[in-house]
Amino acid sequence: MLAAEHRLRDSDAFRRTVRAGRRAGGSAVVVHLLTPAPPAQVHSVRVGLVVSKAVGNAVARNQVKRRLRHVVRPHLASLPAGAEVVVRALPPAAGLSSAELDAELTRCLSRAMRSPAAPRTGAAS
Repeated sequence: MLAAEHRLRDSDAFRRTVRAGRRAGGSAVVVHLLTPAPPAQVHSVRVGLVVSKAVGNAVARNQVKRRLRHVVRPHLASLPAGAEVVVRALPPAAGLSSAELDAELTRCLSRAMRSPAAPRTGAAS
């Protein structure tokens, strides 16, 4: 379980991260990473999960959410302070083990960290 300070909760933060963040996708997850522009209010890294009904029934979705929460926790220290991350699970995520999800998430996060910043479009703040 992620600590409350590391959870992305409000819909505005989800929308801002998905629209303005850097995107990296794999076969099972898509990662949106928004790093704060300096000078910004620095808070701890916050993570939000999106697991739609396309992934499976409630049992499968909750299992994917638990696995993603577990595998994202070790990555928090390696992300820039104040970063916001949205992890969107795709239907193949339901069939992956925690180790496979971790490998997929690691690959997507490293790609999102390397990619150039997405242009700011003046999306909702």
